[in-house]
Amino acid sequence: MSEKQIQEQSLEELYAEAQEHTINVGDIKIHAKRMGGKFRNLKWASNFLWIIFFIGPFLRLGDRQAVLLDIPNRQFHIFNLTLLPQDLWMLSFLLLFFAILLAVVTALAGRVWCGFFCFQTVWTDVFTWIEDKLEGTPAKRRKLEKAKWDAAKIILRAKKYSLWILISFLTGMSFTAWFTDAYQLWVDLFTLNASSTVYITVGMFIVGTYFLAGILREQTCFWLCPYARIQAVMIDDTSIVPSYDVSRGEKRGRLIKGKAVSDDQGDCVDCNQCVAVCPTGVDIRGGQQEGCIMCGLCIDACDAVMEKIDKPKGLIKYASWDGIMGKKELPLLKRPRVWVYSIILLASIIGVVTGLSGMESLELKVLHARQPLFVIQSDGTIQNRYTLKVLNKQNEDMKVKISVNDDAFKGLIIIGAEKEIVATHGTVTAVTIFVKVPRKNLTETSQDITFIIKAKNSQGEEFESDRVSMFIGPKK
Repeated sequence: MSEKQIQEQSLEELYAEAQEHTINVGDIKIHAKRMGGKFRNLKWASNFLWIIFFIGPFLRLGDRQAVLLDIPNRQFHIFNLTLLPQDLWMLSFLLLFFAILLAVVTALAGRVWCGFFCFQTVWTDVFTWIEDKLEGTPAKRRKLEKAKWDAAKIILRAKKYSLWILISFLTGMSFTAWFTDAYQLWVDLFTLNASSTVYITVGMFIVGTYFLAGILREQTCFWLCPYARIQAVMIDDTSIVPSYDVSRGEKRGRLIKGKAVSDDQGDCVDCNQCVAVCPTGVDIRGGQQEGCIMCGLCIDACDAVMEKIDKPKGLIKYASWDGIMGKKELPLLKRPRVWVYSIILLASIIGVVTGLSGMESLELKVLHARQPLFVIQSDGTIQNRYTLKVLNKQNEDMKVKISVNDDAFKGLIIIGAEKEIVATHGTVTAVTIFVKVPRKNLTETSQDITFIIKAKNSQGEEFESDRVSMFIGPKK
């Protein structure tokens, strides 16, 4: 229902409709009224962001998927960036960033994630939109639920359930496509060549999405989501959340045609529209509650009614409790936890940026043999043994040339690197190298030695990496 349509409803119609809506205590299914408004438009816009989830796997970069979380081969390809298990330490910083960001947003503006971006909220919103289009208004849907199973009801339910299952199937396929080639996945699935893992994963998503978004709906937020229970410790009287202006709204009283309004009656006309549009069926006038996902739809409904009765909008609005009560609000930059959150956010960002900036397409790790640390050869040279581990993050095998910076060593001989080695893409290639130096040319018991690797890919791009190790000899 649009804002214009609710404007055209009489107060008597709104009051009659209000009788059909009750506070959610989990014993009945919530059929929320759908109407237009600023927050409904914002909700649709945020819902649309999930289109990335569906089309993302089909984006290509050259001959491969642009974003591919290749778990079997232990490689994460994100456009031109390839992450291997050695790089996943950055994941801890990234998870820390999003965890603290969620805490910051919640502390400042309540459950914005729940109301506008959470996949449970979004999928449930789409499912109920389909239900509204096929079965009609909340009153009609409740009537249909109680009706006997005849041909009309079976056809309506079949259409609805079919669309729900289709969306659930596409959800499962889209999720799976992030972990394997998306185009090949569809071919394998319908030619029955996909692995059992694919069929099990898609099947689990069909059942899970259908059950959570179609059957449980708001009960998922009430009983399964832990976030609803921890929000109480994250929100305080300074948090900006959907709030009912008690001082302005109370005492509530209905408007009766031809009857004067008493002096002590507030602006709330007890039309119950804020409850009618709430997807979780809570009454915002009772204060902050566990079930409130802070989507702002109650604000749209209340503003439409206020406009109808020529009252100022904002009886329900985004505001802090301190602001509602007329208290002086502490400036944002003077709140201690804002600074604490900001410092942690900054630290996590620095960690991720540092890690990404220090990443190389070709990496080298040098391990000096522990036993023995050195060997005295019959010709008087001192030999050290090293294991060089070459990590190739390119998408193709590359021939790698190994050399040593021998400026500090006269007469240095390197054995095992006469020919180029083939560094397999996306993994570590190990090679054993022996370095011999005449004993008379050693100036210290332990000296720095630098190993250098160079390679070139099929596009002609050159890569180079070096690592410093130690060359150890006998005491003088």
